[in-house]
Amino acid sequence: MRSPRLTFAFICLLLISACKSDQEEPGIEERNEVEEITFLTENDDIEDFFDDSEAGITQLYNSTEVSGFYRERDFQPVWTKRELREDLFRNIENIEEEGLFFEDYHGEELQKLFRSLDTNSEEENNLLEILLTDSYLRLSKDLATGKLDPTTIHEIWGTPLNEINSLELLENAILRGDIQKSLDTLKSKHIVYRQLKSALKDFKKTGIADKTTTKINQGKLIRPGESSDRIFSVTKRLTELGYFKGTIDSTNTAYNEDIQEAVKKFQLDHDLQVDALLGKTTISNLNLTKEDRYHQIIVNLERWRWFPRDLGEHYIIVNIPGYELNVVKNTDTVGTHKIMVGTEVRKTPVFSDEIAYIIYNPTWTIPPTIKKNDVIPGAKKDIGYFQKKNIRIYDSKGNSVDPSTVDWNSSKARSYIYRQPAGPTNPLGLVKIIYPNKYMIYLHDTPSKNLFEKNTRAQSSGCVRVQDALGLASYLLNDQEKYDDKKIEDILKSGRTTEIPVKQKVKVHHFYWTAYQKKDTIKFIDDIYNLDQKTWDKLKPES
Repeated sequence: MRSPRLTFAFICLLLISACKSDQEEPGIEERNEVEEITFLTENDDIEDFFDDSEAGITQLYNSTEVSGFYRERDFQPVWTKRELREDLFRNIENIEEEGLFFEDYHGEELQKLFRSLDTNSEEENNLLEILLTDSYLRLSKDLATGKLDPTTIHEIWGTPLNEINSLELLENAILRGDIQKSLDTLKSKHIVYRQLKSALKDFKKTGIADKTTTKINQGKLIRPGESSDRIFSVTKRLTELGYFKGTIDSTNTAYNEDIQEAVKKFQLDHDLQVDALLGKTTISNLNLTKEDRYHQIIVNLERWRWFPRDLGEHYIIVNIPGYELNVVKNTDTVGTHKIMVGTEVRKTPVFSDEIAYIIYNPTWTIPPTIKKNDVIPGAKKDIGYFQKKNIRIYDSKGNSVDPSTVDWNSSKARSYIYRQPAGPTNPLGLVKIIYPNKYMIYLHDTPSKNLFEKNTRAQSSGCVRVQDALGLASYLLNDQEKYDDKKIEDILKSGRTTEIPVKQKVKVHHFYWTAYQKKDTIKFIDDIYNLDQKTWDKLKPES
């Protein structure tokens, strides 16, 4: 059964237009004004309107919602006030300030219809009403939850997306006569998002095109002191980026100290390993243009639309590619720790949860992925693997299993529990901080403290290793007087595995972003999981 379809009759049009040259585009304040719009109906579907339309529009983004919206209102128009129409279109015109695109919200079609309002046919004015509603619905959703679905980009995404009722929001915006305010409530207020918007504005102001861009060919790793034909292009690119201040010698092939220092400064600024090695990662970052960096800012604005608007009053935020953890309480950062995260093969997932307890002198129960990819293959090669790694084997009832009695080629080997007792060789170190989740991910200490001195710290199997994890744990227990420094020291000296509940309500957020403001400069960091380009390819407007 067909539902009534909208057909809009616009009457009583009082048109105000100014004389303009053919070359000049009218500003928003100069567009024609419709004082009153009335509305009639016929028995058809809204989709039929577009099938029959000669206005050049092929589809709505939200045809079902648009049809339902007008049906609930007995097919009365809602964009009857000029201020509302102009308010929405102004947001669409300026939407690139949020890292979104004019084309995605019927921008060109609306612009054309506004310019010719005094000569539009009835069908074109019908179209204007429908497109304004459809544009608002899509724009509000994109601002609230992002244009893309992050689960199509990240292998593991466990943070629920923001929820929005765009139809209800539109109703209230129309009722209150304030489109701008309704859309502003949807935007992220986080400082990183606001700083990215500022950086995007600065990029547009200075231009996103490089005057010159030297492309460095990938090839064999170049070590300090070695020679390579690519040194000339490396030096040229470093000069273009402002890192090399010396004279460029087109005949030089030696990777000398002056060039090495420029490379190390570039590596430091982009959170790469500061080793002066010219490998694939460093050269890939050198090859990124100003336009690439502009796209990187847009990609990171999109990511912040995926993240929860309310992170909580007290939370830990982990930036995976930034190798950093911050403790935030009442909007103030009260602690910062270096971290190590999962490798590209064993990525640390994006998700949010709440801290439940802390374990001192933890044992390490080996997770399924490491069991399958490391432990069992190790046992197949050398039965002494377990003694060397200080790993013990248990069956489902908790009974100890002798590794020499196991057929390591059988499926039963995967059913056993593999555990490393507490001690100096335990990879979890002296403490782990648990926020129960299905990914079996947590924060923990490590005996390999020297690894925190490296700039590149994608070293783990997915969990997050924390520099000064004992200090972080102590902070989380600072509201419980009985767990003072002396008590914790006694627990650690005992060697006993001890679990302590955390009474403070502290959320943990694992996020992923590769650009942010540091002081007065936009800082770009290495995209360790190679997600920026994948995200941009999906995000950019269709050509």
